[in-house]
Amino acid sequence: MLPSVPGGARLRSDTARREVRTLRVKMVLLGSSGVGKSSLALRFSKDEFRNTSPTVGCAYLTRVVHLSDVTFRFEIWDTAGQEKYHSVTPLYYRGAHAALLVYDISKRETFIRAQVWLKELEKQCMPGSTVIGLVGNKGDLAKDRRVSVQEGHGLAIDKGLFFMETSALSGHQVTELLLAIAHRVKQSIAGQQEGLAEWQETPLVDLQHNDTFNPFASCCPKVGP
Repeated sequence: MLPSVPGGARLRSDTARREVRTLRVKMVLLGSSGVGKSSLALRFSKDEFRNTSPTVGCAYLTRVVHLSDVTFRFEIWDTAGQEKYHSVTPLYYRGAHAALLVYDISKRETFIRAQVWLKELEKQCMPGSTVIGLVGNKGDLAKDRRVSVQEGHGLAIDKGLFFMETSALSGHQVTELLLAIAHRVKQSIAGQQEGLAEWQETPLVDLQHNDTFNPFASCCPKVGP
């Protein structure tokens, strides 16, 4: 049975039969190495948690979100946080419809680094074209907190972002985060859905697998027919 969520929305697997038009949404996760981007991406995609190794280049997963009148197929790009990949990361977030700036609430330097990523992102994105969220991850480490909720929320308000704290380990607020993004993407394309490409099923291709791409490959590979 699919989990019910507020607002008449629910999450569906890629193999579920779709009854409404499905639109592709490119979402990228940015942040320092070790903040839990890969774990969040896995929670988004499969609602699972496992210890992960540092991402090389970029990893790719998918998840379908069904709202009342539209279905979004999120194509989730989990970028490497290591400094050596910094120069190629713009290849992955260029053209993104949504971007999450992730930091670890127990490591203040990652919060500062998220602000650097925001400046980089602002250079590549047209105002209003990308839904941007600030995400304080590892809420399960609250006893070791180095960034307060108020500080994260204050930065988000100042920069016009939406803000949420999550725990990829426990799954706390991960579903709520994905749905919040979906609703904001829907609002941003209201009346102009032609701005998103329609997803068409490709038989016999499993797109739920976590595939790691060469960091020097195209940032927008053709997925599907």
